[in-house]
Amino acid sequence: MKILISCDMEGITGVTSWDHVDPSHPEYQRFRHLMTGDANAAIEGAISGGATEIVVTDGHWNGQNILLEELDKRAKLNTGLGTSRFSMMQGIDSSFAGVLFIGYHARACSQNGILDHTWSRNFNNVWLNDELVGEYGLNAALAGSFDVPVLMISGDQTACRQAEDLLGKLGKAEVKYATGRHSANCLTPATTHELIHNTARVALQNLKNNVAPTPYKVKTPVKVSIELATSDMADRAGRLPGSQRDGNTFSFSSPDMSTAYTTFRAVAGLATLQ
Repeated sequence: MKILISCDMEGITGVTSWDHVDPSHPEYQRFRHLMTGDANAAIEGAISGGATEIVVTDGHWNGQNILLEELDKRAKLNTGLGTSRFSMMQGIDSSFAGVLFIGYHARACSQNGILDHTWSRNFNNVWLNDELVGEYGLNAALAGSFDVPVLMISGDQTACRQAEDLLGKLGKAEVKYATGRHSANCLTPATTHELIHNTARVALQNLKNNVAPTPYKVKTPVKVSIELATSDMADRAGRLPGSQRDGNTFSFSSPDMSTAYTTFRAVAGLATLQ
């Protein structure tokens, strides 16, 4: 079984501050080790559950966070997001049996979600066919377009609950309990790594036993709606041909989820141009 592990950073063990995930801050280097540790726990658990091939995609910031020299040698790493087609889901196709979300966070405007946002702090919220989704929803919908299910998620309790509400009964590894946007009761790495390992192992066993969640599919054509943080961002994003704008929210339609995803990324770039 071939498994894709998509890793973000805000939901990683111990992360509670933007300083922890910002490459310009001294604290970031410490949390790169913790991110790599969480990824390794998922790799080990997936292999224990029956995975035969592991691809890890580094999905935070510029995609150059996971320490390759510390990564489990049984995995391959997709690193660097800027020119990749599918960003946080780089590599996804129909050859994969399932996806694991590691270090994910709650969607924008969530209560008790560590560093909650959707894609960037420039977006307030995103909808697919009028259904509110976070990054977990966008990425799960892309996987679902290839008939690939999301098997587990790790992060705080709010991220895990939101993913389960949208995607169904997937494995959940709650590595911290958020009490605000920048505060949480955190488990130690020794504890979270065991938790992630066991959750991944059981998720793979469930897949083998045909009791895993079904792929998350959205109807086509796909309507994507994005609420931007400021009107000037909406001005720039509105340059997208065929888009419709209502205040700071604009929408566009794509024939399939792959096109919707890549167009969404282009919009993110337009919105932040100067």
